[in-house]
Amino acid sequence: MTADRDWARVAAGPPVTVRAPATSANLGPGFDSLGLALSLYDDVEVAVTSGGLAIEVDGEGAEVAGRGERHLIVQVLRRAFGLLDELAGTDLGQPPGLRLRCANRIPHSRGLGSSSAAIVAGIVAARHLHPAGAALDDAAALRLATEIEGHPDNVAPCLSGGLTIAWTGGTGPRSVRLEPRIDQVTAFVPERRLATEQARGLLPATVPHGDAAANAARAALLIAALTEGLGTDVLLEATEDRLHQDHRAPAMPESAELVARLRGKGVPAVISGAGPTVLVFTSSARLDSMSAEVGNGWHIHPLNVAPHGAHVQHDRSGARP
Repeated sequence: MTADRDWARVAAGPPVTVRAPATSANLGPGFDSLGLALSLYDDVEVAVTSGGLAIEVDGEGAEVAGRGERHLIVQVLRRAFGLLDELAGTDLGQPPGLRLRCANRIPHSRGLGSSSAAIVAGIVAARHLHPAGAALDDAAALRLATEIEGHPDNVAPCLSGGLTIAWTGGTGPRSVRLEPRIDQVTAFVPERRLATEQARGLLPATVPHGDAAANAARAALLIAALTEGLGTDVLLEATEDRLHQDHRAPAMPESAELVARLRGKGVPAVISGAGPTVLVFTSSARLDSMSAEVGNGWHIHPLNVAPHGAHVQHDRSGARP
């Protein structure tokens, strides 16, 4: 069967809709390694068509709908289709046309993994649509997502859900999924955006040995606290960071001040990812008592830990999410 006929068969079927969760990386001391999937979602619908490229974006990022081939999800779809041909030994090439519809709820440039959600959604959609999609297994999906994003700490929880530890070894990026025993977290999202590149550019090239040792201990303690339910007092100590948050504070002074105020009241608070969102390990029941420390100017999102990573909605073929 020719490539044209294969893509025509796909185009005759329904579009695929992928739901991808927000994520929070670092979680304080787990710099570039720990990540948590959160119950705030983007929905991405992709359809193969007979020709052309059409993009619709509702919500966050609506201003980039006109980017065409430069749109991040389109670029991801192209790379994923090409990789699937390579892995499966097929020669389908790119589909004749694509229609992309995005309903975005994850704030952009706020440290909640919006780009990771877009990347992972594109990969999951591509392997569901491509006739040889099974060739792109979870390990290959993580490698491709990391190549595009640059780091595995956000894409890993977006792929698998829950709490993840991600690292890069001799065979490339890898991750382990853990089951956290926390009921809820709260994200305090400011109006102001902050580019990840700007925040990362403030980090020093080297850190003192004592700070590295302290963070290693806190990261290990944080994993125990999150998976064993060790309580707020332990979480407060476990979320202490000496590697990145203070260095990034000049780029997000309001966020740094909020973290300091909350922690001064005994509340485990950290910068989410590269910021400027503040993530607090507390339930919505405590929000009223925290209002004096929080103040105005923040969008408050009580969130659950997302148990599942990016997955196809109304799966029509039984393919893996």
